Amino acid sequence: MKRDGALRALGLGLWGVVLLQSAVSGRLDLLLRAVFHPLVWGGGLVLLALAALELRWSARANGRLAPRQRAGLLLGCAAAVAVLLLPPRPSFADLSANRSRELLEEPALNFVLPPGQRSLTEWVRLLRSEPDPKLHNGDPVRISGFVLPVPGDRPQLARLLVRCCLVDATPVGLPVLWPAGQPVPKADQWLELRGVMASERFEDGLRSVVKPTLMRPIPRPERPLEP
Repeated sequence: MKRDGALRALGLGLWGVVLLQSAVSGRLDLLLRAVFHPLVWGGGLVLLALAALELRWSARANGRLAPRQRAGLLLGCAAAVAVLLLPPRPSFADLSANRSRELLEEPALNFVLPPGQRSLTEWVRLLRSEPDPKLHNGDPVRISGFVLPVPGDRPQLARLLVRCCLVDATPVGLPVLWPAGQPVPKADQWLELRGVMASERFEDGLRSVVKPTLMRPIPRPERPLEP
């Protein structure tokens, strides 16, 4: 019976450690918006407290775990250890391939920033509200993001917008005139592009496209998700 109590405490404690380790290591920045991180800290501490209480109560409790319950607890413990040893490494490009690219609602645009200081997502929102390429031709661009393959088109430079976590992620991207004679960057590679906004004929009309004059690889940002 004490062993069953210890097993329950181990399961609670391990998942508490998983939550706290994810918060300490910065892994949460790949999965969850920063505003929700305190909930993870609190959840980890609560699980550790419950594990300590379980160890105390198990000495007084009566009853034993059924074989299926014991097997489930062991499986949960093994999963927690696996997450600690093999942390998830989400592919933003693969995730984006299975997500709608339509924003549910357009946030208010910030027209104060000059073109060269707009982020990729600010450019996307501006182009959706003012899609005429002639309005933006020649504007300086300085953006960063990950390379996102697009079926039937060149890869784009993209970001993920989230309200809470990767579950509700929405990819947004800008088409890029990649330099001729150079290999197209690989999916998920993070780049900083500097250049100008240009236009090109696409399907039955014109669209705005980034024409880079400088392109350099960068590390993935510590907080790659954008609200």
